[in-house]
Amino acid sequence: MTVKRRNHGRNRHNRGNVGISITCDGCGGRCPKDKSVKRFTVKNMVDNSSLRDLREASFYDQYVIPKFYVKMQYCVGCAVHRRVVRGRPAAARKIREAPPRHKFKD
Repeated sequence: MTVKRRNHGRNRHNRGNVGISITCDGCGGRCPKDKSVKRFTVKNMVDNSSLRDLREASFYDQYVIPKFYVKMQYCVGCAVHRRVVRGRPAAARKIREAPPRHKFKD
């Protein structure tokens, strides 16, 4: 039988079953942990306009406002719907190297 993906859409290599299912942050459905799409997001706790007001009103010169760290876990359907991942043609699915990472300015 023909196979669409080399790993059958899972990340379970040589494990019989993962046994843990996560709750999707998009729809609330249950999805296997190895099949879910996981993204780690880092956001500022305040928006840019409020950040400028806080810096002007702050007594400290180099006060670092804390960031908001969230690990988002989606089922495949929600990840495609929210455009976290996209469908790729068959030739692009064969590419095994990781996409280039964005470098942040310090």
